[in-house]
Amino acid sequence: MNPRILPRRAGLLALGTAALVGFTTVAGPPAPATADSDEFRPQLVTVDTPTREDKRLLQTLGLDLTEHAGHDYVEVVLHSPADVTSLLTAGLGYDVRIPDLLLREAENNRANAAYAAATTTSPLPSGRDAYRTLADYDADMAALERDHPELVTTFTLPHRSLDGREIRGVEIGRDVHGPDRGLPTFLMLGVHHAREWPSGEHAMEFAVDLAKNYGKDPRITDLVDRARVVVVPVVNVDGFELSRTDGGLVDLRSLDDGGTASLLATPGNAYKRKNCRLVDGQDTPDGTCRAGSATSPGGFGTGVDLNRNYGGYWGGPGASDLFADPTYRGATAFSEPETQNIRELISSRHVTTLITNHTFSNLVLRPNGAAPDLVPPSEGVPLGDPFDEAALKALGDAMAAQNGYTSQHAWELYDTTGSTEDWSYNATGGFGYTFEIGPDEFHPPFPQVIDEYLGAGEYAGKGNREAYLLALENAVDPATHSVLTGKAPAGATLRLRKTFATPTWEGAIQDTLDTAMTVGPDGRFTWHVNPSTRPVVKDRQVETVSSDPVAQQTYTGTTLPLQSTDSEFTVARDADLLEIVLDWPTPDDMDLEVYRKNADGSLEQVGSSGNFVGEKERVLLQDPAQGTYVLRAINFASVTPTWTLTASLFEAESSTVPGLVENWTLTCEVAGQVRETAPVVVDRGQRLRVDLRACGRR
Repeated sequence: MNPRILPRRAGLLALGTAALVGFTTVAGPPAPATADSDEFRPQLVTVDTPTREDKRLLQTLGLDLTEHAGHDYVEVVLHSPADVTSLLTAGLGYDVRIPDLLLREAENNRANAAYAAATTTSPLPSGRDAYRTLADYDADMAALERDHPELVTTFTLPHRSLDGREIRGVEIGRDVHGPDRGLPTFLMLGVHHAREWPSGEHAMEFAVDLAKNYGKDPRITDLVDRARVVVVPVVNVDGFELSRTDGGLVDLRSLDDGGTASLLATPGNAYKRKNCRLVDGQDTPDGTCRAGSATSPGGFGTGVDLNRNYGGYWGGPGASDLFADPTYRGATAFSEPETQNIRELISSRHVTTLITNHTFSNLVLRPNGAAPDLVPPSEGVPLGDPFDEAALKALGDAMAAQNGYTSQHAWELYDTTGSTEDWSYNATGGFGYTFEIGPDEFHPPFPQVIDEYLGAGEYAGKGNREAYLLALENAVDPATHSVLTGKAPAGATLRLRKTFATPTWEGAIQDTLDTAMTVGPDGRFTWHVNPSTRPVVKDRQVETVSSDPVAQQTYTGTTLPLQSTDSEFTVARDADLLEIVLDWPTPDDMDLEVYRKNADGSLEQVGSSGNFVGEKERVLLQDPAQGTYVLRAINFASVTPTWTLTASLFEAESSTVPGLVENWTLTCEVAGQVRETAPVVVDRGQRLRVDLRACGRR
């Protein structure tokens, strides 16, 4: 999910028989290739940009700029002799840092091949020892259905990708081929972002895990009996096909003792983020994605960020309206076939819990994606916290305790709108989470994928596998959703339907939820459903901050590039909000991290802000515990290293924005004819008996 990487301490993973090749800055770089070179290999260069005008000039050249830059340089991937010509013609000098990115890729691929050669069967449920290709996913899903025909069925989503590919998934459950009898649905998604390969691996491994252990593991057997589990391991099939085909395991990072980890671009489409939308708002002929992506080296400038294209508050903070930007939101909400697929899947079932997998940062993120004090113009009131904040946090914390990740609101990473779970939760009431898998790479060495799934070190035997099982337990727990019971004619179709306006940032779109189940042969039904009232229209708790802080301290300092400076602030009284704002006088890049000092002197991170270039940093902590906080100003790439840091403690008045009560429209159909219609109002955790006796009368 991360479009950028915050500074962190980089580490190496021991692979046993397979040693990884580390990426380091080339010492004594060779002379740069010229436009006249007989053979050109993609290379990483540091372009000299001593002035702001030089940076602006560089941005007009259409080159593959990385997000690693300093006060007098920007790092760029040169993919062709034409790129060299562009730099030379513009009069911009440069030094070669890595002369051959393809060689680097080959070295890492050999390291992974060595692991696979030394491994007969990995500890994963599937036994795989290497990343899947798109064809592997399709084959593995087909094999899962073949090997477990009474438990697993494959399906194809209705909308093909822009490049004409089918998007497939698997459904797992007892009597999976029979009619829907009203069981809750647990949905697992992977690879919204093309380069995030582990997200698909974990989704697929969980499907294999459930199928292989059904009938053997009592816990898994019970959970599968009580749910329908739906897994779509690769949502962005076009982007993944390009990324996986072009890429080996490549993360070009500066691994220095200062702990700097900077995302750099790679050859081909190995680090493609978005889908294959080549012309904004228009379809293109099937099979043209690779050729179209070639117009933007590495495919970085083409496509829509699918995790900014969902309807919930679409078009707001954290989503760009510029087609070439990494977080481009699309021409309209749900403009892309991939997000249309997931929208229709969720709208036709009662998905009581959802996990969408991404990489990286070791996080379990929950709604909302945008900070609670932001005010969407479409609504005119602050977003506030989710209506189900306490329950969402409790499950997020429980899952994070299994994998060692940090459980937090999505907005605490950075503001995001148009994301998967923000739409699904606010539109349906089903709980939704993003998992950011792994500490520091988009697609790391494969043994890390194994460790993240099964757990390693103090989390051995837990990991994401155990976290996913907790999520599945939440999905089947009636206390977390709603239940309708009653009698109706055997074989009758019961349908719940609702059409409503989903708020975007500045307007609204129409959504329709339309779900159905079939009454069993005994004429009794138990239907696990989501609450009738959507969270987005429920009572909203908002906090109005007092105009003056009850305590405030301002710090100034100077921090050299790639260095950090710590300041301490003491919270000595109860308060509602702690706001930390980092400002500096240039449009360049600094970051902010906030830690709470424990009794033993150790530091626990409680907040961070790493916005894009030119955006100031802000951390907001609700109900801060008393004690000492360490405020860390990090000079990521600022021309002028002087900054101002302000910590302010506020009291706030809590108020309630009155909400609405919504109903489902329940119909009972026999032989295709609606015999009874009734409104149904049901809350989370409520079990409601519905009288459908009239449906049995002609």
